[in-house]
Amino acid sequence: MQALPEYFDVTAEVAQALATGAPVVALESTIVSHGMPYPENVETALSVERIIRDGGAIPATIAVIGGRVKVGLNEDELERLGRASDVLKLSRADLPHAIAAGRDGATTVAATMLLADGAGVRIFATGGIGGVHRGAERTFDISADLYELARTPVTVVCAGAKALLDIPATLEMLETLGVPAIVYRSGEFPAFWSRESGLPSPLRFDSAQDIARFVQTQRTLGLSSGTLVANPIDSADEIPREEMEPCIAAAAAEAQDAGIRGKALTPWLLERIDRLTSGRSLTANVALIKSNGRLAAEIAAFLSNTV
Repeated sequence: MQALPEYFDVTAEVAQALATGAPVVALESTIVSHGMPYPENVETALSVERIIRDGGAIPATIAVIGGRVKVGLNEDELERLGRASDVLKLSRADLPHAIAAGRDGATTVAATMLLADGAGVRIFATGGIGGVHRGAERTFDISADLYELARTPVTVVCAGAKALLDIPATLEMLETLGVPAIVYRSGEFPAFWSRESGLPSPLRFDSAQDIARFVQTQRTLGLSSGTLVANPIDSADEIPREEMEPCIAAAAAEAQDAGIRGKALTPWLLERIDRLTSGRSLTANVALIKSNGRLAAEIAAFLSNTV
């Protein structure tokens, strides 16, 4: 993507880091506006930014504020997103409207990748990617995140696909789209809140340096896709799969009965699952996002040759 300077506001800190080749890690903003309640949303965003700084990289949280693409947010802007109830949820197709209408919008994985690429940021840390929804053979509900991974050369560090999705179908689609799926230090693909999904790792690497070498090789070959790096949640923070599946199934059934679908589905399910787990899923979500930020900073540092 070619950046449109008239729409982009890149903070001086991020611009300086990009100009000098210092490591930069992009962060999405839907976690602030649609993923967690206030004030946990803002507190988590600030904590992840601190973790990335501690890892030697510069954080660049991405959003649209008043129709301007912001690459790097200050605390006031994070508060604005975290408190407001009318923030748009932005994927690739929604960006022109948010910019043209002068709206506030929080970026999903797909939109964050697109805008990060436009600004020259190559590493992105998030919680979990979207994917193929359960029942997609009836609804055709497949996240734009997968298509963005196929065409935008940004490395996405996550805890796998969100466990409320059809993970086997998501992995099949990633393979079809030519997106490498790496699992960090595990032979099994993670399931977001859980370390295990029952599915083998497509690729396994045991160091951030090896992942960085893979990404650099991918770029040298001229491949245009992104890279998915699945970082399993720490064992001390996980909710085992056998505990999560009944909660996910119950929430999914309730959503179907209530007619919840489209963009509203994932936030609705996350909130309902949090209630069904008595807040444990939110605690795990915060922990895994921090872990992903830490790994992303390490990969970014190796890619920038500063470590």
